[in-house]
Amino acid sequence: MAQLKKGRGARSNASGRFEPERVEDFDDGWTEDDAGAAPLRTTLTPERARTIIARNQSPDVGFDRSINPYKGCEHGCVYCYARPSHAFMGLSPGLDFESRLFWKPEAARLLERELSAPRYVCKRLHIGGNTDPYQPVERELKSTRAILEVLQKFRHPFSIITKSVLIARDTDILGEMARARLASAFVSITTLDRTLARAMEPRASTPEKRLEAISRLAGAGVPVGVGFAPVIPGLNDHELEAVLQAAARAGATSAMYVTLRLPLEIKDLFREWLADARPDRAARVMSLIRQTRGGRDYDPDWSQRMKGTGPVADLIGARFRAATKRYGLIAPRHDLDVSQFRVPPEFRPQGDLFDAA
Repeated sequence: MAQLKKGRGARSNASGRFEPERVEDFDDGWTEDDAGAAPLRTTLTPERARTIIARNQSPDVGFDRSINPYKGCEHGCVYCYARPSHAFMGLSPGLDFESRLFWKPEAARLLERELSAPRYVCKRLHIGGNTDPYQPVERELKSTRAILEVLQKFRHPFSIITKSVLIARDTDILGEMARARLASAFVSITTLDRTLARAMEPRASTPEKRLEAISRLAGAGVPVGVGFAPVIPGLNDHELEAVLQAAARAGATSAMYVTLRLPLEIKDLFREWLADARPDRAARVMSLIRQTRGGRDYDPDWSQRMKGTGPVADLIGARFRAATKRYGLIAPRHDLDVSQFRVPPEFRPQGDLFDAA
């Protein structure tokens, strides 16, 4: 039987899809009256990466290159679309994803090397396209901070997305870069309900702190948008207007949304969570989700996977468009200036020799 582990989102830790043997939970007879198991600790493993910039060719993603300082995410959001990536490392997209984390100690050095390559062509870099760059371990590791410092040094444009108030720590860099048209940010707010947020996103910043992050970013001159993502029909969709209004009051000038996606292992993890955390709504929520996915739990078609199809999806889209207009969240896309990119002299010594000659 799936059981809640304090501070965790997933209720189980089933083997990844590539494993030759499958491990599943089972009822071993222990009850709430017995002493509980030891808490699940987070482990952090350094990864000896060879590159730091990841590239994609997905036509429905608004960038072709990104940086993810961490693999796995301690925020523990049960719906996270990045969970299946842990299976590639022989780990579970369940509890392993939020407790067995990887980081790149050489991230800043690798980025300096890649940006200095003679054939590198500057385009916007997105930070946090997979897992959150400001999850709790960033407070001590400062890996994201080091990456931002490199981008500032190279005058390289970037966008960043998070659901953590920790981003406000770096407003000195973000503000300076934004004023030079080199940075923009998004903060994801899924709900204003603290109880739902704690259950669904157990180690992410509270909704109030995320609004504070928007306010502090806007105050530093950073163009900041709000992401109401994911929209979960029957669970948080009724908050759409309230979230957008609160974000606009905090200083957001644009908005986006994504309808819940349940590919691969996420569908089972989300069903387990829903049955445990919201049993009274589980059947209704899954029914509405399927109504946005052509009768299935998930439709991977690139042309519609972000928003879904059908009357339920259409209504969400119409409400979103009306709300963004009502609350002034219709600022044009913040175009970032790629012309300022430069390789600092210390990273191009041969070029300096030729220039001097």
